[in-house]
Amino acid sequence: MLLSATMLRRAHRLPVTRLVNSLLNRLVTSLVIAAVALAAVAGRADDPASRTFAIAEGGYSLAAPEGWQRVQPRSRIVETEFSIPSAGEAPAGRMTVMGAGGSIEANIDRWCGQFSQPDGSDTKDKATTKKFTIAGCTVTMVDVPGTYRDMPGGPFAGGKVIERPDYRMLAAIVETPQRGNYFLKFYGPAATVAASADGFRKMIEGIVPAR
Repeated sequence: MLLSATMLRRAHRLPVTRLVNSLLNRLVTSLVIAAVALAAVAGRADDPASRTFAIAEGGYSLAAPEGWQRVQPRSRIVETEFSIPSAGEAPAGRMTVMGAGGSIEANIDRWCGQFSQPDGSDTKDKATTKKFTIAGCTVTMVDVPGTYRDMPGGPFAGGKVIERPDYRMLAAIVETPQRGNYFLKFYGPAATVAASADGFRKMIEGIVPAR
C-alpha cells in the first residue's frame, strides 16, 4: 500500500499507537475490498446465467455445462466461446459457436481434413456421425479423433500449423428452420474432451426455442 505525501505528513504528527492503528485499518479495508472483488469474479465464472446462450439470432437457447467458462471469442466470426476445464495436466478445451454456410457433408469433410491419423489411415473412417431432431431442428453430431492440425492464427492469417497429437473434436451442426445452420465445435486434448463429452451432448439435446 503506497502512502501519499499528505498521508505521510499527517502520520508524522500522530502518536505511534494511532499511526499503527490507522495503517492497520487501511490495510484491512484494502484486503476486504480485494476479497469481495475476487468473490464476485469467482461467482460470475460459474453463474448459470453466464452459461446460457442463444443461437439463430436468439431463436434457440442452450445452457453450457457447469464449470464451463464463457470467454471473449478469439475471432470476430465466432459468436460465443467457452473455455472447458482441463482433465489432469492436459490443456483446457475450447468450444466455439457460429453460423456458417456450406453443406453438412462439406463441413464434416473440412473438419476431418483438420485431423490426421498416426497409422496413416483416412480420418473419415475414424470419425462417427449421428443425426437426430430436437426442438424442430435437425442436428448432426460429429466425433473426430486424431492429431489436430491447429492454426492458432486462423485459416486466413497465414500462420503455421501446429500438430497436436491425441486430440479430439465433438461438433454439432444445428439446422434451424428459418435462420440457417449453426455450428458448435468443442475440441481439445482427448482426455479433456472425454471428461466433458456427456455435458456437451446434454447441452445439444437441451436446445429449446427461446421465449
